[in-house]
Amino acid sequence: MLHSWPVLLASAQRPPAEGGGSFVTTLVMMLLIFGVFYFLLIAPARKKQKQHAEMLHSLKNGDRVITSGGIYGTVVGVAEHIVQVRIADQVKIDVAKHAIADRPASDE
Repeated sequence: MLHSWPVLLASAQRPPAEGGGSFVTTLVMMLLIFGVFYFLLIAPARKKQKQHAEMLHSLKNGDRVITSGGIYGTVVGVAEHIVQVRIADQVKIDVAKHAIADRPASDE
């Protein structure tokens, strides 16, 4: 045990290897990583967010919708921030417009 300490100290004091890479190489790698993240994560999320905003903007009476809470219903009134949804006969609820998750296909 006593003989291993000098070996550990000598290896810890060894200078780093030469040719550690330049700033330009590091910058290019960072830009490449950012580009991959942009095209795999950021761009698809923006596209989906834009489609959702367009769907909310185009809501009209008679559209079938699903809320983010999972309630299916039919739009019977649209205001600036509130959508009135009929979920059963003579049952209407007011839902925040941003809580409308989707318009399901007509065959569901």
